[in-house]
Amino acid sequence: MDRLRRRLGVPDAVVVGLGAMLGAGVFVVFAPAAAAAGGTGLLVALALAGFVAYCNATSSARLAARYPESGGTYVYGRERLGPFTGFLAGWGFVVGKTASCAAMALTIGAYLWPGQARLVAVGAVLAVTGVNLRGVTRTVAATKVLVVVVLAVLALVAVTGLTAGEVRLDRLAGGGGTARGVLTAAGLLFFAFAGYARIATLGEEVRDPARTIPRAVPLALGVVLAVYLLLAVVAVGVLGPDRLADSVAPLADVVTVAGLPGLAWVVRAGATVAVTGVLLSLLAGVGRTLLAMARRRDVPGALAAVHPVHRVPHRAELTVAAVVVAVVALGDVRGAIGFSSCTVLVYYAITNAAAWTLGPDPTRRLPTRALAALGLAGCLLLAVNLPAASVLAGFGVLALGALWYAVRSRWSLLRVT
Repeated sequence: MDRLRRRLGVPDAVVVGLGAMLGAGVFVVFAPAAAAAGGTGLLVALALAGFVAYCNATSSARLAARYPESGGTYVYGRERLGPFTGFLAGWGFVVGKTASCAAMALTIGAYLWPGQARLVAVGAVLAVTGVNLRGVTRTVAATKVLVVVVLAVLALVAVTGLTAGEVRLDRLAGGGGTARGVLTAAGLLFFAFAGYARIATLGEEVRDPARTIPRAVPLALGVVLAVYLLLAVVAVGVLGPDRLADSVAPLADVVTVAGLPGLAWVVRAGATVAVTGVLLSLLAGVGRTLLAMARRRDVPGALAAVHPVHRVPHRAELTVAAVVVAVVALGDVRGAIGFSSCTVLVYYAITNAAAWTLGPDPTRRLPTRALAALGLAGCLLLAVNLPAASVLAGFGVLALGALWYAVRSRWSLLRVT
């Protein structure tokens, strides 16, 4: 069997996680989350999404250290809960994250050239796929540049909002949402944290995975949560919950309202860079999950090929890119985010269920089994409280995957007999 090469240390793995997470929440989902939850509710939803993500991160890190190979929860589900559960996790991840890739590509198009958003989105997918096909070290190198640029732009927004803008803390109490609205917002905001899974799906390419993955996952998640909380306070404090809910580009609006509209183009450029970083890591992670599924013949085995020179799953990545381009031609950004959140929350519910079977971890002070149980319950709670269309589409696609698995298993049994 072709194996991927172990090249990544803790800093590289953290960068992959930051590149996958930073930007998605700030530039894409803050506005609909504010519309659902209001000012104070947005901060509560962000904290709730962050806590569920932390539970998932703890479970992912334990499992990735135990099973250090590409595939993430697809592998963990198979090993701990059985082949069908693993397949359902992999199916949900690949389908949901493919929709997420399309959403990110469309966002790039909307920021760069609104009149030709789909054309730009296709170009972005092709360019990012080209980088990933050159090898994981080039993916990490490109992501490092993107992360530095994004952090600089986000720092600019925060400093501008805090110094030049009028941050009114009383606005944090405005536009209060219902408990259901907070859960809906948390489910949408979870989309912004899901990037830490890229570290686990690269498990076959990190050095000393038992040490690297448990350190890299919480580090990346902690940095992103701190950044998101600061920017959420600034955005609500400057714009107010109602204006934030209606905003297409909230961070650009923060700079404009603060009296420095000339910097809005910098923020828009930063948004494009941030989302490109997310797309770069997303495509790499989906391709590697597809690789793991192909190795076990849950999808066509031809997708298990690893390039002899660049040591990347080139057929899997090209297949994902082709599907994303097709979705871009028909997709809607907000709908894709809701659909992606639903299927990925189910994916992490399986992660926590698998981690629970590991039992307590005597080497760690954390109540790892309790965190796995809380993560499982939290994922399911957030998933069913997403917008109704997203819930129906997400669980409908998961049901189609289950039907395919049953038919394939039955056909294999008939061939044997």
